[in-house]
Amino acid sequence: IVEHCFCIYFCFEWTMRFGAFHKKINCFKDAWFVFDSMLVATMIFETWLMTMVMIIISRRTGVETGGSLGNAYILRMARLLRLTRMARMVRLLRAAPELLILIKGMLAAMRSVGFTLCLLSVILYVFGIAFVQVCAGSECEALFPDVPETMHSLLLNVALMDCLTCLVVPLGQQSP
Repeated sequence: IVEHCFCIYFCFEWTMRFGAFHKKINCFKDAWFVFDSMLVATMIFETWLMTMVMIIISRRTGVETGGSLGNAYILRMARLLRLTRMARMVRLLRAAPELLILIKGMLAAMRSVGFTLCLLSVILYVFGIAFVQVCAGSECEALFPDVPETMHSLLLNVALMDCLTCLVVPLGQQSP
């Protein structure tokens, strides 16, 4: 279903771009449009036409194993042509170099964000063990039954401040 949605979207995009040409013959002069036309044609061929051919062949032969084209390696290789759509990103990055700067900044920030998440995980694990040990055999054991549940509860209720009072009030009532 998702492939059909992508195919419809890209066909719509191609139609809008084709309609934007005042003289339709000029579309053959635009290299990116020709490239996109080949990609959309390949996508239509693979998504809709080959599916219909396989259904027709399977109905005629009575074999429901995906048709007799199951060993068509060329069709599998044609799927790699979809990756060429990524070449369109080059055009976008040329048009907006600021976007490239933003992407480089996000990639540089990923390292510090990753280390911060690791540190948060370690802190949650240590406090998860501590709360399970301290609350064993007391009334607050219902709040902290085991380490994974405690880590989840601490992440949501304390680190993300979802419902801090859900933990603070019962713990405050238990301590003198």
